[in-house]
Amino acid sequence: MRSTDVKGNQSDKEDVTLNKQIKNRHDIRKLLDDTILQLERNTRFLETKQYLQHGKMSVYEHCIRVAEKSCDIAWKMRLDVDYTILIRGALLHDYFLYDWHKKDSSHRLHGFFYPGKAYENAKRDVALTEIEEDIIKHHMFPLTVIPPKSKEAWIVCIADKICASEETLKRK
Repeated sequence: MRSTDVKGNQSDKEDVTLNKQIKNRHDIRKLLDDTILQLERNTRFLETKQYLQHGKMSVYEHCIRVAEKSCDIAWKMRLDVDYTILIRGALLHDYFLYDWHKKDSSHRLHGFFYPGKAYENAKRDVALTEIEEDIIKHHMFPLTVIPPKSKEAWIVCIADKICASEETLKRK
């Protein structure tokens, strides 16, 4: 069985936590928790706790919610997806690492341009698969004019819009 480590490197060793067959929701939750822990230990993912995304929701919380929603969509629709890649891409989709609410000319038109910044940051910190790149670069479609190519990227694109809508409407 091929496995993928946090840097995106693949090997033929069997990895029981990252690339096992998903049999139930518990397996998905375990994979999600393991991936979060790996990103917290090996990247700047914890920095996303410093930045607000929608309402009072941090980027960190938002990305975890998007990963959970993405997995729910894939599971409920019985889609044949790579959950390891789906989860990593979802967790890194908003990895832009700045406060877009602060008045700064570099944050102008944030929604159109931050996927590129998130991609550059993620690429700097981990080796990304093509599908993870697709997820990060195209999750803001149609603001990013190029649509997602993979199933996983379409799922994250949809999950992100659901979560963002909920977070925006619930803010007080």
